[in-house]
Amino acid sequence: MKVSLLTKPLHAADGDVLIVGAYAEDKRLPEPLAHLDRTLGGQMAEVLKEEQFQGKTGQLSHFYTAGRVPAKRVMVVGLGARGQVTAETVRRAAAAGVRRARDLGARVVSIDVLGDPLPLGQRARAVVGGAILGTYTFERYRKEKTDKVVEELRLVDPDARRAEALNEAIRIGQRFAEATSFARDLINAPANEVNPTYLAKTAAEIAREGKLKLRVYERAECEKMGMGAYLGVALGSDSPPKFIHLTYHPPGRARRRVAIIGKGITFDSGGLDLKPADGMLRMKNDMSGAAAVLAVMRTLPALKPPLEVHAIIAATENMVSGKAQRPGDIVRAMNGVTIEIGNTDAEGRLTLADALCYAVTRVKPDEMIDVATLTGACVVALGSLCAGLLTNDQPLADRVKAAADLVGERVWQLPMIDEYKEGLKSDVADINNVGPRGGGAINAGIFMKEFVGDIPWVHLDIAGPAFSDKDLPLCPKGGTGFGVRTLLAYLTDLK
Repeated sequence: MKVSLLTKPLHAADGDVLIVGAYAEDKRLPEPLAHLDRTLGGQMAEVLKEEQFQGKTGQLSHFYTAGRVPAKRVMVVGLGARGQVTAETVRRAAAAGVRRARDLGARVVSIDVLGDPLPLGQRARAVVGGAILGTYTFERYRKEKTDKVVEELRLVDPDARRAEALNEAIRIGQRFAEATSFARDLINAPANEVNPTYLAKTAAEIAREGKLKLRVYERAECEKMGMGAYLGVALGSDSPPKFIHLTYHPPGRARRRVAIIGKGITFDSGGLDLKPADGMLRMKNDMSGAAAVLAVMRTLPALKPPLEVHAIIAATENMVSGKAQRPGDIVRAMNGVTIEIGNTDAEGRLTLADALCYAVTRVKPDEMIDVATLTGACVVALGSLCAGLLTNDQPLADRVKAAADLVGERVWQLPMIDEYKEGLKSDVADINNVGPRGGGAINAGIFMKEFVGDIPWVHLDIAGPAFSDKDLPLCPKGGTGFGVRTLLAYLTDLK
């Protein structure tokens, strides 16, 4: 989708559809909607009255303009109460409006910078992000593809003095949304295509295009580094593991060094502790953390944050075979900690253990954030729309949470209860990879804390929001790309 700024008043904007917003409590159309309505000969007020349009969030109304203004149709989206509008309200309104315009066959859509109580840049980012995310489709494997596509989106603002600020907001909103779409494409593709080798090739393309540094370690190199936890998971698969390390260096001096780590299980059968069929069906999405991290690294060169960013992915499948890891096996992580395998389906934390150890010893970052579809327990605790956050450093957690709030990705902090470590004790090794049933998401966080040392660290368990079984306001059914916008907002210090 091409996105641009149109410095004209609303009544002069052209396109197949012009989208404007209305608030619930407004008894009369405020300016500039009133001016637009006068140009339309009162048509908009008449249609809204006839349809009993109340401006509720998500409400839509549209009509032909009969040539009274350059735009062929006008669409009004409800924004709810003016005092309660948020950036997420704007994102969802833009998504609903542009999606309806697309379904009506519109190719060129003009849209007001909705949500006037909010700061201008935040509004513009939300409009662009909502429009792109809300019209995302995944049709790579379909013979018949839809011919209804919005090719151009124009943000309408009459004040040319604000053009520079708006163009920058458009650029950021578009980059964030396109990065999320890139992650969605990776997640939605099937596991017979997206295997560890595919992720490594994708990382190589990203490195080449963005002039990033890349190192991909093969199995033998990981063995030399002592990555027994990661390689234990990889034993059962015929697809070779790939340990991926991408590095972004800023144009100038880096303010700090950050490691972002994505869980890269390209398919999770559960191993010998086999998942039931319905639990395995969507396990192509178990690399959603890796997809998010790759999408972020693909976008950083264009955003140029003043940070040194290291992306780390321990990519493998978790499969069943005569070579597969067994319950009761003992593996040794890169830092020397021995782990008893209490359950082969708790594999993500094993791969992350060595990824975290690698970051600590080889990267030596100032802070680390991992993103992982880690536990069903987190879905039980927080549902399918919210990620869990665990940390050993509250200031870092607060900054990550603030970034998530800004972009509309729901994150809730869970407690790191040290006494729960008792449940991870093993009779034969330093630690077990599973604990009691209760507090499973917390137990996983406590397990991974053993491998981060003193470095400030945040763990995001995205098992719930990474994949949706139904259409959402900003995403159709499938991979959501959750975490991409939070990481980008955090790394770019977005306000």
